[in-house]
Amino acid sequence: MQVNQDLLSQKTWRVIDQSVVGLHVNALQSFGMDDTLCASVGAGVSPATARSWVHHKTVVLGIQDTKLPFLKDGLKHLEEKGYRYIVRNSGGLAVVLDEGVLNLSLILAETEKGIDINRGYDAMLALVEEMFADYNVNIEAKEIVGSYCPGSYDLSIGGKKFAGISQRRLRRGVAVQIYLCVNGSGSERAELIKTFYHLGKRKSETKFEYPEINPEVMASLSELIRQPLTIEDVMLRFLQVLKRRSEQLYAGTLTEEELPIFQGYHQRVMDRNDKIFSEFS
Repeated sequence: MQVNQDLLSQKTWRVIDQSVVGLHVNALQSFGMDDTLCASVGAGVSPATARSWVHHKTVVLGIQDTKLPFLKDGLKHLEEKGYRYIVRNSGGLAVVLDEGVLNLSLILAETEKGIDINRGYDAMLALVEEMFADYNVNIEAKEIVGSYCPGSYDLSIGGKKFAGISQRRLRRGVAVQIYLCVNGSGSERAELIKTFYHLGKRKSETKFEYPEINPEVMASLSELIRQPLTIEDVMLRFLQVLKRRSEQLYAGTLTEEELPIFQGYHQRVMDRNDKIFSEFS
């Protein structure tokens, strides 16, 4: 896939690994982090950055989800199942995060010609294909009808979705994000969101068409390849690809310049969530 060479192959990749510490913080921090990195990488003050993150049981909602006519009932169900919930600052619909879901973000600077949206998606697809090249599986990128947060770049094996890709663009920075269901039950995660929509929508007619979820079309990678995979296994594969694709790979954190930017973006997403959910408290 030659078209992706210049996006995955960077002179330097900085890696911010939050696959462990993320379990102890609210997922809102992750969206503040990616916005911060978009701003700093887009401004050219930081190199291309790859970030990994895992969060404790959280359902990340899209803006359209907050317009469900009986949202309060759907949120109550999530709480009863032990999930917290947030609204992200980018598009898409509800997705499930937990200890078996690895999120990866590639943050790149827009070039003079810009990064076409499909090139961003294709670069992430190429990354995942390279990460699992030793398995004899065909990873397809197409919408899986019946999945949660369906999109044209759902990643699937044998018609069962295990990952979804999204993008966030801010201040000449591009964050290409993916959630990878590494282990656990994909259908159980889908069942949670199916019930959320059932309770939140009921029989109401809505302007927006919410997905009719079929839990049978979702699975984890471990289920699909029929081998146990851990977050650590997949992280190693991720780092190995980035090492092959760069002259320099190093572990980093936010710089002194990025920290105050993060505080601003994090506060912004917190304020937005407080405003959205204030009527349900």
